[in-house]
Amino acid sequence: MIEFVSLKRQFDLYSSEYEEAALRTLRSGWYIMGKELETFETQFAQYLGVKYCVGLNSGLDALTLAVRALGIGSGDEVIVPANTYIASVLGITENGATPVFVEPDEYFCLDADKIESVITPRTKAILPVHLYGQPCDMRKICTIAEKHGLYIIEDCAQSHGARLDGKPTGTFGTIGCFSFYPTKPLGALGDSGAVVTNDPVLYDRLRKLRNYGSGTKYINELEGVNSRLDEVQAAMLQVGLKHLDYGNAYRRHIAERYLSEIRSPLIVLPKTRQGAEHVYHIFGVLAENRDALQKHMEECGVKTLIHYPIPPHLQECYARLGHKCGSFPISESYAKTELSLPVYVGMPEEDVDAVIKAANSFGV
Repeated sequence: MIEFVSLKRQFDLYSSEYEEAALRTLRSGWYIMGKELETFETQFAQYLGVKYCVGLNSGLDALTLAVRALGIGSGDEVIVPANTYIASVLGITENGATPVFVEPDEYFCLDADKIESVITPRTKAILPVHLYGQPCDMRKICTIAEKHGLYIIEDCAQSHGARLDGKPTGTFGTIGCFSFYPTKPLGALGDSGAVVTNDPVLYDRLRKLRNYGSGTKYINELEGVNSRLDEVQAAMLQVGLKHLDYGNAYRRHIAERYLSEIRSPLIVLPKTRQGAEHVYHIFGVLAENRDALQKHMEECGVKTLIHYPIPPHLQECYARLGHKCGSFPISESYAKTELSLPVYVGMPEEDVDAVIKAANSFGV
């Protein structure tokens, strides 16, 4: 059976480096808020070309604390894509703010042309999600945000190293939010995340928010949380960051093979935005008979996943928002037709061959 992803294969590529980093950290005797974290924050900020990085314990906390640091709360609205993973929305509602959903474009990303129609006096921010590893149309989004005086909170949980017109995702807006969940392009060996910004005031606030609202021990200036990226994960991320560009190129190679060699008329292949460097965290195809395609792939020995079968506006936890089936038909259509094919660092060429063969035999 061809796995959808194999973290073991990815680890084996650099196992000696990971083991050395782990032992270095364990032997240091310092496991929270130390040199490993400082080093990673500096390296990641330099990689993106931003001034500041704040390591946190998850991508969800990155979103939640970004919204909180901007003072967005009850009575405020944040524009977010309707087809995203629910974490993008939870970061908004955890602060008491209201998510305002907007349909995606043909690239699975927030449709910039639909943003202005939902802006109200209560709108405080736009939260574009670079879904599956492809940048949103940040040219238009930045223009709209500037015109209306709105913050931009970029959800980069799947787009580490992705670029638009040569500029990395996470560097267009006010704050960039990253998850380092193990399967991500830059993954730790456990939960972790980070925010990046060029704003020194926000940087100071975010550093305090992650540490009980404290900048100096036992002096709590803000109502903060405990969301600290620990030393071991920071050391693991230093290793991963060294190989991030190679990993993105590896997945891009697999994606290019899929794009050129999958020819089934029943499968719609993903498109890439002009000027975008896609990193293919997810290679999502569309098929009208998606469930039959998934069953067929399984019978051919290929594991696949669905991203995401229920859009946020139809989740039970958000029933209070009053959305119904049909409220966002494009997002709902993607939820019914999307299927993700295997694409990961270390995936053997013969497995790629098998995925292509299985896809091309669908409906034959």
